[in-house]
Amino acid sequence: MFGVAVSNCAQTSLAQYPWTLAKPGVDQPTKFVLHHCSMPKPFLSVIIPVLNEAAVIRSQLEALQILRGKGATLIVVDGGSDDSTAEQAGPLVDLVTHSPRGRSVQMNAGARASSAEVLLFLHADTALPSSAFERVHEAITSGALWGRFDVRIDGTHPLLRIVERMMNWRSRLSGIATGDQAIFVRRAVFERIGGFPELPLMEDIVLSKKLKRIAPPACLRERVVTSGRRWEKHGVLRTILLMWRLRTGFFFGADPDKLAVRYDTPRQR
Repeated sequence: MFGVAVSNCAQTSLAQYPWTLAKPGVDQPTKFVLHHCSMPKPFLSVIIPVLNEAAVIRSQLEALQILRGKGATLIVVDGGSDDSTAEQAGPLVDLVTHSPRGRSVQMNAGARASSAEVLLFLHADTALPSSAFERVHEAITSGALWGRFDVRIDGTHPLLRIVERMMNWRSRLSGIATGDQAIFVRRAVFERIGGFPELPLMEDIVLSKKLKRIAPPACLRERVVTSGRRWEKHGVLRTILLMWRLRTGFFFGADPDKLAVRYDTPRQR
């Protein structure tokens, strides 16, 4: 007989359905019994938007295999890479999907592709702590609707230690999280607020503000480690000033597209 037995599943004859299966060379259709059930939804999906990350994607995803072993699903959303990012990611994740370019657009696409109860949005250059699954599970089952991790910036510049402390302190005080802090949220709440606003930048700030109106975040003290390549390449002080100018401009209603150009300009030099 065909079919795979699964625990806690009902056993149903295909004769109950308006179609049957027949073995080749047999005149009468043969009734097969299938073991079927609704597979339990995963607790957590980690959604990773990527664009031309071939240099780092394999090592980043290999580090996340521990989460898959605990039942989490990994979803990579490619925004149109012209390198081997998607091909390298394929064997290491549960799903590689594609969407138009744009971090917010890609993360929303990943959320739609997931069936998990909780969504965690992870930048491709950010690493989760080994205890991430347990810490998120504890926070959610304790009643949190959303949250984020503390962050450490990878790099040797002494000012980076001050920057990361200020980021964590500001986030804990304001209830606003950034994408570098691996925001996680209950799916129902994420859908309730309409997901990420499809902006070229500051989508994490806007999302946090919406979530904060519903409930305060769970501010986990375990640290994610995010790349310091931009900080060290363009100068820590210069990057700090740029970030504050962008946030101030956004707060006062500046065009997000123009702000995005200013953000991308140092990377193009």
